[in-house]
Amino acid sequence: MTEEIRSKYQAVIGLEVHAQMLTKSKAYSSDVNEFGDAPNTNVSVITLGHPGTLPKMNKRTIEFAIRMGIACESDITEFQSFDRKNYFYPDLPKGYQITQDRTPICENGRIFIKDDNGNEKAIKITRIHMEEDAGKSIHDVDVHDTLVDLNRAGIPLIEIVSEPDLRSSQEAYNYVTEVRKLVRYLEICDGNMEESSLRCDANISVMLKGAKEYGRRVEVKNMNSIRNVQKAIEYEIERHIELIEKGEIIAQETRSFDALKGTTISMRSKEAANDYRFFPEPDLLPLTVDQKQIDAIKAEMPALPRDLFIKYTKELGLSEYDAYNITDSKEIALFYEDIVSCTSNHKAAANWLMGDIKSYLNHKGKEITDFPISAKTIGELIAIIDEGKISSTVASQKVFPALIEDASKSPISIAESMNLIQDSNEDSIMTYIDEVIAKNPSEVERYKNGEKQLTGFFMGQLMRVSKGKADPKAANQLMRSALDKL
Repeated sequence: MTEEIRSKYQAVIGLEVHAQMLTKSKAYSSDVNEFGDAPNTNVSVITLGHPGTLPKMNKRTIEFAIRMGIACESDITEFQSFDRKNYFYPDLPKGYQITQDRTPICENGRIFIKDDNGNEKAIKITRIHMEEDAGKSIHDVDVHDTLVDLNRAGIPLIEIVSEPDLRSSQEAYNYVTEVRKLVRYLEICDGNMEESSLRCDANISVMLKGAKEYGRRVEVKNMNSIRNVQKAIEYEIERHIELIEKGEIIAQETRSFDALKGTTISMRSKEAANDYRFFPEPDLLPLTVDQKQIDAIKAEMPALPRDLFIKYTKELGLSEYDAYNITDSKEIALFYEDIVSCTSNHKAAANWLMGDIKSYLNHKGKEITDFPISAKTIGELIAIIDEGKISSTVASQKVFPALIEDASKSPISIAESMNLIQDSNEDSIMTYIDEVIAKNPSEVERYKNGEKQLTGFFMGQLMRVSKGKADPKAANQLMRSALDKL
């Protein structure tokens, strides 16, 4: 497709993100909510939909949904009821899902992302509602039959439904990334798309730029990674444009994404809302949430990634790049918070975290929670560098590895025991300088003839002669002064 044709159209995208909640039990029964257990072991008569069984509300799911609503600046619905969403799937034992059709627990709200130009953009949230998951049909174990695992049936979900405010596949990628980051910060979902604990359906249409009406939309399901969400949307955008350019009509349907081929395939014609035959759930009492409950939940919530990003860039003076990388993981952000509580050198703290510490974690395949050195010790290491007692190079190459081996020691004790404390005494440094100048007469002559870039060479020789103990800042000034006097 040519850029000229592509540039005539505007994509319109809305996303529905389903997040499995990290509760110990299922949404409406005491069955265990645990991924990876043997098939059909976390089930009971309630999960299996036996006649006469009654659901019972899991209070934890309400709290988790409210957390997400607060994080999205949503309105929390005071009086809520539940509904049955009726449709047939072999992995849906009851023949319906308990959901919230008429009174979602959260309405309105917004999630902030970066648009294609790197500018902040608010994506409006239509609703967040609670519902239960269906089971899982497995098609690739038995050649002739589809197997059904009902462990997932009844696991609590929140569905986060956006307005059609996204305008590109990259924006969609950024949005799902931000949702995953939020649910992880809030500790309501692990966000593992490969385990289906976070799933995304995309509603996609295209229209001519400047048009007032949206085009006919298509829903794409079965995307098991954020990158696949982006690829599926990009494929659909181009497919829609090609059909429109040929004068063909886009079928309103549900499609599946084939990750291996990078294409989508038709699953079924799109159901209208009334095809699900929603009606009130008779076995669950209505739910009331008051402001006191909301305030109590809000008081216990952690700092959110956007708040930390603003703090790091506006208050601590970090670059947007550093702030984004630190806030990408809650555990990394918490460790950074602990470091900056021990030092005022916020940039050095970010450099250590994103440099030596992350390099160690990547090399060892560990998480920050397994890092052996405390944040307080990193703060002490930064302090002795700032005080000029050791150089950054010595700290990275000598002291940091020693701390990894024995984190119970202090940075200053290691530096002293390894004879690494920098020499800031001018007389001592001048002794090293005189030795370097005497050993390199040809380079001295070149310097005198105008090759001032040789300062770096002389400093390297000085650090070698002093075995890294000369204070680089003081030595640099003294070296230049000594060379200029020759």
